[in-house]
Amino acid sequence: MIIEQNLNMKKKEQGSRPYLISIVMVAVLGGLLFGYDTAVISGAEKGLQAFFRGAGDFEYTDFLHGFTSSSALIGCIVGSAVSGFFASRLGRKRSLVFAGVCFFVSAWGSMQPETFGILPKGQATWTLLVVFNLYRVLGGIGVGMASAICPMYIGEVAPSNIRGMLVSWNQFAIIFGQLVVYFVNLIILGHHANPVYDAAGAIANWADAQWTVETGWRYMFGSECVPAGLFTVLICFVPETPRYLVMTGQDKKALGVLARINGLSVAQETLAEIKNTITVKTERLFAYGFLCIFVGIMLSVFQQAVGINAVLYYAPRIFADMGMDNPMMQTVMMGVVNILFTLVAVFTVERLGRKPLLVWGSIGMAVGAFGVAVTFGNTSLSIVTMLSIMVYSASFMFSWGPVCWVLIAEIFPNTIRGAAVAVAVAFQWIFNFIVSSTFVPMFNMHLAPGDDFGHWFTYGLYGVICVLAALFVWRLVPETKGKSLEDMTQLWRCSEG
Repeated sequence: MIIEQNLNMKKKEQGSRPYLISIVMVAVLGGLLFGYDTAVISGAEKGLQAFFRGAGDFEYTDFLHGFTSSSALIGCIVGSAVSGFFASRLGRKRSLVFAGVCFFVSAWGSMQPETFGILPKGQATWTLLVVFNLYRVLGGIGVGMASAICPMYIGEVAPSNIRGMLVSWNQFAIIFGQLVVYFVNLIILGHHANPVYDAAGAIANWADAQWTVETGWRYMFGSECVPAGLFTVLICFVPETPRYLVMTGQDKKALGVLARINGLSVAQETLAEIKNTITVKTERLFAYGFLCIFVGIMLSVFQQAVGINAVLYYAPRIFADMGMDNPMMQTVMMGVVNILFTLVAVFTVERLGRKPLLVWGSIGMAVGAFGVAVTFGNTSLSIVTMLSIMVYSASFMFSWGPVCWVLIAEIFPNTIRGAAVAVAVAFQWIFNFIVSSTFVPMFNMHLAPGDDFGHWFTYGLYGVICVLAALFVWRLVPETKGKSLEDMTQLWRCSEG
């Protein structure tokens, strides 16, 4: 009996690390869905394109296909923009439940846009295209909300000494979600083929591609229902964050959550720090000066402007243009490399700090981008091109990929975090859309027929932006390693002064 009481006292004093890990793992499922939803289009877009090309009441142009392929990003902009409102009014937890519902409904609706029998099954029409895009936008709203609130949630429940590592797991989940969907798309495709067009614009391999055009792309979108349903159910069982509970006057509940994570004595100290910095529920966005918001926005802008999603979203097409025999398999290989280098950030961000990883990652990306610019299109240097793409992608994965999310989750003071994160992440999705929609036109630019101007210009531009990103981090971004979220208030107050 005495031994049992001593164990309970020790547990109460030290907190429960398994409990912390369990709720963080549920939250990072939102990151997995983020990666899954944004990358599923890479395998489905060719079958989807062929399906809507068969429409009888309109012409499915390349412009419409480009819009359809990226329509989820419109929802991402909306979702991230309203995430601050939802996180502040509904709380972090209930906002994530709403995001999970958006994921699930979008996955089902994208698979079966004819749901409820309103539209004829399997018949490509303009109305069906509009409905399909609305479902994709809805999924994008879920992605936008999850991309802002999941790292915010993890950052607000995690102890300061391991916060960076735990938030980095969210980026790992994003990349893992992309890798999972690459495999799922590959398995769904099976022995079937994506459509290939002849000179007249007709599908040359209809016998092999018919199932992909009529059914395959539906299964790819529908496969997201499984992780989306799991996330929506599990997020109902995690606690609200202590910071939000204090902001809404629920100090007792906040202390309970903090005690279960950190132990009672640390929880009491942390609760006092939170209450000292949260004198009001919210403050105006620029309460801590322009620089605070500017740094957050530019972290998001540079994370996208370096061009990484042009590679991730169009990987199969890029590898096909390089003459690779199996571009889908090369895409999977790149996904594995991305996973491995994301783990580098997970296990070094607390030891090395945020700024060194961002600076060295920017330099590595610049080297890779310039390498692609110089060698792309030269068949004798195709291996160098491939390695340069891998260096470029891997450098992003141990730096800007996870570390940007870490900083966005922790760099803003408590009283403006919801609104400031929403603004920063909205800029991230705006520039994601800009980069994704401009990549193909830039890549295909020619000064003279048959030249490779677009190839070297595009990756050369990304390389220059990577250099500017390194300079930005070196001069303006503060190091937050080891600081509590409450320290951010003092950091920006001093900066403002």
